[in-house]
Amino acid sequence: MTGRRGRQADGDAVLADLDEAQILAEVLPPGAPPAEVLVGPGDDTAYLAVPSGRVLVTTDAMVLGRDWLDEWSSAADVGAKCVAQNVADIASMGGVTTGVVVTLVADPQTPVRWARDLSYAVADACSAEGIAVLGGDLSSAPAGVRMVSITAVGEVSGAPVLRSGARVGDVVAVSDALGRSGAGLFLLRRDAAARGPLVDYHRRPTPTYAQGPAARNAGASSMLDISDGLLRDAGRIAGASGVRLELRADDLQTYVDALAPEVGDAAWDCVLRGGEEHTLLATFAADVTLPNGWRTIGAVATGTGVTMGGAAQEPGGWDHFHG
Repeated sequence: MTGRRGRQADGDAVLADLDEAQILAEVLPPGAPPAEVLVGPGDDTAYLAVPSGRVLVTTDAMVLGRDWLDEWSSAADVGAKCVAQNVADIASMGGVTTGVVVTLVADPQTPVRWARDLSYAVADACSAEGIAVLGGDLSSAPAGVRMVSITAVGEVSGAPVLRSGARVGDVVAVSDALGRSGAGLFLLRRDAAARGPLVDYHRRPTPTYAQGPAARNAGASSMLDISDGLLRDAGRIAGASGVRLELRADDLQTYVDALAPEVGDAAWDCVLRGGEEHTLLATFAADVTLPNGWRTIGAVATGTGVTMGGAAQEPGGWDHFHG
């Protein structure tokens, strides 16, 4: 069967039917790399020009059965989501991603088509943002095991925005909506055949990466992306900065109201504890004009942890070792 970009592979083939060179021929994205890539896939390492001289590096992994289920996520969904996780991390430092390296660890009985679809989705998601796919690694795994990992490199113009810079008197703001991915997961857990925009967002988050550099340029004092839930990630800023983040229910109500028609009473939990959103959460001095699209949801105060209406909030959200 012909792949959509012209490569030849039997539609029923699995990875065990091919050797490593043949698998690489199937999954390496076609096309010439951008000028910043001095040496791309094919050598032991990639060689990348970084004009600013300031390098950001991050990595995220996704594991079958923990981070996705084949029943409701395709290989293309997994590839697109893994890119989003990493590029959002770079954006949360105020940076721009320049390249990614991809690792696939898979049961040899994994269909070649699955690996190819994953690779093409990574290439497509990166191409849309002007990001180079620099190479990666392949490894076999025990039966039933499949893991995808991406390492992203980027650069930042000047100092990065850290989690530790929030100051008492700052405002707390978000770059985009909240709770969409959590609501999509809620719907899929209720019905694996669920469809709609919230399910689509859970499968393939689409954060606005440009909001990271925009926030940095506007003077954000701290920032991260919401990957494990608003409360848990707000707690990380609070802990790193030695302050308390007070969230305002009235400001969050808009996001709850947007989800309630689909998920009902679960809307508040999706907004406060839903993970894999990748909206940026930041603090700014109170006199700063927020970048377009940013909305205030609270303030930085003395104390510790995260509160709402003065009451301490249990973080919930995602924990890799406790679910």
